[in-house]
Amino acid sequence: MKIYFSKYQGAGNDFVIIDNRNKKFDGNNVSLIKFLCDRRFGIGGDGLMLLQEHNKFDFEMRYFNSDGPEASMCGNGGRCIVAFAKKLGIIDQETTFMAVDGLHEAVIEKDGQVNLKMIDVPYFEKISDDYFLNTGSPHFVTFSDSLNDLDVYNEGRKIRYNDRFKKEGTNVNFTQLKDGKLTVYTYERGVENETLACGTGITAAALSAAIKTGKEKGKFDVKAKGGDLSVAFEKAGGGFKNIWLKGPATFVFEGEIEV
Repeated sequence: MKIYFSKYQGAGNDFVIIDNRNKKFDGNNVSLIKFLCDRRFGIGGDGLMLLQEHNKFDFEMRYFNSDGPEASMCGNGGRCIVAFAKKLGIIDQETTFMAVDGLHEAVIEKDGQVNLKMIDVPYFEKISDDYFLNTGSPHFVTFSDSLNDLDVYNEGRKIRYNDRFKKEGTNVNFTQLKDGKLTVYTYERGVENETLACGTGITAAALSAAIKTGKEKGKFDVKAKGGDLSVAFEKAGGGFKNIWLKGPATFVFEGEIEV
C-alpha cells in the first residue's frame, strides 16, 4: 500500500499529515502510525494527523502521538493542519474545525503564521509552587530562575512517572519568566521525550505565568527551543477564555511511502 503524506513543522514540533477525506487510512493501526513517525525507519515526526471531513465544519483533525495511539489535543499540530487545509484548498484565511477537545477557530495571518483559538480553561490546580491544568492536554508547569543545564528528559520523566501522574501521564513544562517573556522547555508524554516546542504546553505555561503574576488580560511572548510563539488570553472567573496560540506552521516536504 502506498500512502501519500505531507510533513509540517511548527516551531520545530513536526508532524506527518495525511488527507484522509476518503477514509482509506486506518486510524486504529497503532503499529503503522508508530512506523510512520519513526525517524529512522519511517518518515519521522512528533505525531501524525489525519484531516477528515466533518458534516458541520471545515474539517476534523485527528491526532496521534508518535507511539501510535490517538491522543489529546496538540496545539502546534492544530496550527499545522490549518496550513495544510489551506494548501489543499479546503479553506482560505479563516476556519472552524473539530478536534478531540472540541471546536477550534483559526486565522492565517498575512505573514503566514497561524493563530489558533484554544479551548477555554475553566480551572487550574496549584501544587506547591507549581501548576497543573488542561489546555486540551494535561500539563504540569514548574517555574525556574534558570533553565541552563536543565536535563529536560530525565527531570521531565521524574514528574511524568511519579505516583500522581504515572497512570494517565502528563506533559511537563519547565518555564522561566524574565522581563515579561517566557522560555519553555517541554517533556511530552506519548513522545516520551523532549520536543522542540509544544503548543498546549506553551499555552499552559503562559496561563500559569498569568496566575503567578496576577495578569488579567494580554499576551506573553514565548521562546521554545524550536522557535517563537505567543499566547493571548483573558481571565474568566477561576480560569481563562479567549485563548489564542500564535506561531509558525511551515510546510517541509511531501511524498509517498510504501508500507
